[in-house]
Amino acid sequence: MKLIKTLGLFVFCTFSLEGNAQNEKKELGKTVSNESFDFFVEQFSDIKVLRYQITGWDDLTLKEKELVYYLTQAGTSGRDIMWDQNYVHNLKIRKALEHIYQNYKGDKNTVDWKNFEIYLKRVWFSNGIHHHYSSEKIKPDFSISYFKTLLNETKTNLASEIVSILFNDVDAKKVNLDESKGLLEGSAINFYEKGITQKEVEAFYAQKTSPDTKKPYSFGLNSKLVRNANGQLEEKTWKSGGMYGSAIDKIIFWLEKAQKVAENKKQADAIGLLIQYYKTGNLKTWDDYNIAWLDATEGNIDYINSFIEVYNDPLGYRGSYEAIVQIKDFDMSKKMEVVSKNAQWFEDNSPLAPEHKKKNVVGVSYKTVIVAGESGDASPSTPIGVNLPNADWIRAAHGSKSVSLSNIIDSYNKAGGKGRLQEFANDPEEIKLAIKYGELGSKLHTSLHEVVGHASGQINPGVGTPKETLKNYASTLEEGRADLVGLYYLYSPKIQEIGLVDNWKELGMQCYDSYIRNGLMMQLIRLELGANIEEAHMRNRQWVSAWVFEKGKQDNVIEKITRDGKTYFNITDYDKLHTLFGQLLKEVQRIKSEGDFEAGKALVENYGVKVDQKLHAEVLERNKQFPDAPYSGFVNPVLVPKLNAKGEIIAIDVQQPKSFAEQMLEYSKKYNFLPLEN
Repeated sequence: MKLIKTLGLFVFCTFSLEGNAQNEKKELGKTVSNESFDFFVEQFSDIKVLRYQITGWDDLTLKEKELVYYLTQAGTSGRDIMWDQNYVHNLKIRKALEHIYQNYKGDKNTVDWKNFEIYLKRVWFSNGIHHHYSSEKIKPDFSISYFKTLLNETKTNLASEIVSILFNDVDAKKVNLDESKGLLEGSAINFYEKGITQKEVEAFYAQKTSPDTKKPYSFGLNSKLVRNANGQLEEKTWKSGGMYGSAIDKIIFWLEKAQKVAENKKQADAIGLLIQYYKTGNLKTWDDYNIAWLDATEGNIDYINSFIEVYNDPLGYRGSYEAIVQIKDFDMSKKMEVVSKNAQWFEDNSPLAPEHKKKNVVGVSYKTVIVAGESGDASPSTPIGVNLPNADWIRAAHGSKSVSLSNIIDSYNKAGGKGRLQEFANDPEEIKLAIKYGELGSKLHTSLHEVVGHASGQINPGVGTPKETLKNYASTLEEGRADLVGLYYLYSPKIQEIGLVDNWKELGMQCYDSYIRNGLMMQLIRLELGANIEEAHMRNRQWVSAWVFEKGKQDNVIEKITRDGKTYFNITDYDKLHTLFGQLLKEVQRIKSEGDFEAGKALVENYGVKVDQKLHAEVLERNKQFPDAPYSGFVNPVLVPKLNAKGEIIAIDVQQPKSFAEQMLEYSKKYNFLPLEN
């Protein structure tokens, strides 16, 4: 379960802070200076592209470097799967746009050409023609006639109906969560053949049963649902010899190399099961792999690779392709390990109803890691924390792995914009606390969200999985539930008692200030005026904040202030807000435990979807003074092996790409394994 997708300007409890990032940090026992490293690549439209460092790379053994190299190659080999999953015409569109970009000989100083370049970069960043966060179709800022001129002058082929789609309102939303428009009918995501309805999908999967009902398979996770020649629904499985087979065979090729240099037997066995899963598409093998992967906790290298997060499926079945390769950050992992060790205490002392608490929190592992490479759903837009696996029964019986992406967070902090905190914070005390505790608060919220939040609570016996019971609201309710766990314990003496902070109350106050400011106001800079909130994480931040704001009105727990024509939110009673967060957490866990769809729907629709348009307009106007783009993402470092005369790897160098375009074009050339139609 991904913590959050592309944070851009803020990382949970902090928001574009000034002066809160240290110039040096210790990674893998070695001090690495950040002063000379250029984190910034470029900015265009609403996007800022950054670099990240693989700190501690030189401390790895050659065998460990080989393992990282093979795993990153495996991950990037599946890149085009994500493009095709996002939209059926994406690969054709990308090929056409890149051909124009590389072959156009006309005037490149015109406004139209500059807008074409920006459009291509936006498409690259989003792995397709729909915005990576809002899922709205990205409209070109040049005319269709100019585009046709570019096609003609570069002899580029693109079907006329696809050309029209770029400029019209067909397939306007990648993921539509507005039931009135039809969850499938209104979504352009390439998980279901056109014409298939939600009712048909639910009926199709209602007929499928797992051998053990207490260990339900993740039906639909690795397939596209289509109609066969007889008009019946059937799955096109993503596997070797199946859909996406040519790319999956390359993933397998590199995974087999990785298995040979694994750090230990458990790690090698887990990689072997992942290979077997890719070869067969068997969902039982997927469960076996996840259990083996959870058990492989020794070693310095870990990875995420496969069809994982279901946020892009409006019905919550199908997983988007994703890959992250990780190196353990020893210093920070040791500090945060205390959170994992106290997971049972957090569960026992939570405000959940007794019947919804886990009696035995199993196997929660937490690591702070250094990212060495990302692909698919994790790149260029990336999370800062991940908790897997997603299957509730595996989490209950075998635990979970939680990771915080340390060097990604570090890059955000080093490249953050300035001034927004001063503009939107209510008073100097908020600013002072944010500067003092913002970076630490964000790391603690990440760990509490991932380690304690996603691992807490249990579903009542006989209740189906959240995707079955809570349907299109499952993702935002789960992320909000994990957020609430973090918020509840950030304002607790326990975190000081176990040595994580020197002043729990001040840190908790800072995180509460930031969360409310962001949930009720700041995140609106990501939306166009007049839009509702669709993205799951944005929804959860608003419904959490709006609910406690409304419920605390009688006691004026959070006051809305207008000063000099500007809106501010001021928390007047942090103790009562802490209680409200606990009450909401208890209710959201009840909704999940009991599968109460109507209550979940009411919570999200009443508090998380609609936007105060007057406030939105004000926020956008106040934000105009800041040049920083609201979304950020990354190019990946390039691992370059050096070979001896026998073709054996003798060293692996880390190089940084010069530009965003350079990396995107290189990826299209080197990892172009899929046909344009799949």
